Amino acid sequence: MRRALWIAWCVLATVWPTLAVAADRKPNVVVILTDDEGTLDARCFGSEDLYTPSIDRLAERGIRFTQAYSHTVCCPARAMLMTGRYPQRGNVNSWTQGNTWGPKRRNMFLSEVTLAERFHAAGYRTALFGKWHLGAHLDHGPTRQGFDEFFGIRGGYVDNYAHCFLHRTGCHDLFEGTKEVFRRGEYLPDMITDRAISFVQKNYDRPFFLYFALNIPHYPEQSLARFRQRYKNLPEPRASYAAMVSTTDEYIGRLITQLEAFGLLDNTIVVFMSDNGHSEEDLRIAIDHHPSGHPKDYDYGAHGGGGNTGRWIGAKGSFLEGGIRVPAILSYPAKLPKGIVRDQAVTAMDWYPTLLELCEIEPPKGVTLDGHSVLPLVEDAAAPSGYGDEMYWQWQDGWMVRQGDWKLIVNGFKGLGRPRLPRVYLANLSDERPEATNHAKEHPDLVERLTQLHKQWVDDVMPKNVPD
Repeated sequence: MRRALWIAWCVLATVWPTLAVAADRKPNVVVILTDDEGTLDARCFGSEDLYTPSIDRLAERGIRFTQAYSHTVCCPARAMLMTGRYPQRGNVNSWTQGNTWGPKRRNMFLSEVTLAERFHAAGYRTALFGKWHLGAHLDHGPTRQGFDEFFGIRGGYVDNYAHCFLHRTGCHDLFEGTKEVFRRGEYLPDMITDRAISFVQKNYDRPFFLYFALNIPHYPEQSLARFRQRYKNLPEPRASYAAMVSTTDEYIGRLITQLEAFGLLDNTIVVFMSDNGHSEEDLRIAIDHHPSGHPKDYDYGAHGGGGNTGRWIGAKGSFLEGGIRVPAILSYPAKLPKGIVRDQAVTAMDWYPTLLELCEIEPPKGVTLDGHSVLPLVEDAAAPSGYGDEMYWQWQDGWMVRQGDWKLIVNGFKGLGRPRLPRVYLANLSDERPEATNHAKEHPDLVERLTQLHKQWVDDVMPKNVPD
């Protein structure tokens, strides 16, 4: 009995300081970004075949957004999130440098003011555990743009055990800050989550900004064994993908449980979002003696894709809804309503001004923010989207303009997501089968008007002088 009382006292002594400071300090911020988690791929978004208790609980404790947009692939989505701006403004209009040790190529401008930089300047401890993918060169990267701590991958994606990029000739990618580390055989989501939990434990008594950028459910689909067993009766490719989504949810749950154990969850703002739609890529190792250890022709792709887009079509690599519309949740139990739904259009750029407003941090001076705070939408279900009638996306020479329910997509197929579209595609979201019909020939005047809007937008967002 005496030992039990001693243990109880030790636990209380650990947690009590947290309870004392949590009530009168600035809120913590945790941004959870998943990788290739598609449009409806959580149970709370309508996929009843999925087991996602952690994501569902966030929705119960916050606001679920049903028309949330990120981007068509990884890099620009992360630039939108980190800067609150169109990615083109920061030099992200194509793949950023992936191999840290290769020649210097495209990296996000250091002049971009990231969320981490704003929070660091406001006295927060800042960390990124997971995936950066805004340029791997050592002159750039997380620790050059506001993060006190970084552990994870600087480039796009890796095998979860070999920590090796698998496309083409491959390269090793696992770093502590700017130092390459080797922990072959350890499961990357385990390592990322352990570091995130350790960060919370070390900083429970001070405000922190934690960017938890999981590298899953992105291929290669290396899920936890119990989830493969759980979905064994689902058809492929849904079964393999579902196991990855539940694996992703497991690691989100581990972090949320830690926040709760320290009494921090109510005073922590949690943003949850995916970077783009589900992948449909079919990929194989291209060479013998690949540094990952996988043999030539090893299948590491998404096996044709197992995501659920509901009535929408498209996938990663497409400007169709299935490529850019993603699940999104905002939770802040201490200040915001719980268990509500908002249907207005929001984007990954909106978290930047929203988080600054909630934490009473001034936006960067002299910087054009393209995102809009979502708080007016939270307060009023009838409030208009901050984007009004027009929205814009671009990736390389492909682009999209949306005006109301009309979407003009030009050069929209990049070899990643199906269906393959003609060069000029005018879709309508209000069609009985949304985006399934090309209306371009019927409405040449509308095609021209939207094209002109795109040209004006490009003139605004594309940098005029790109430094080396």
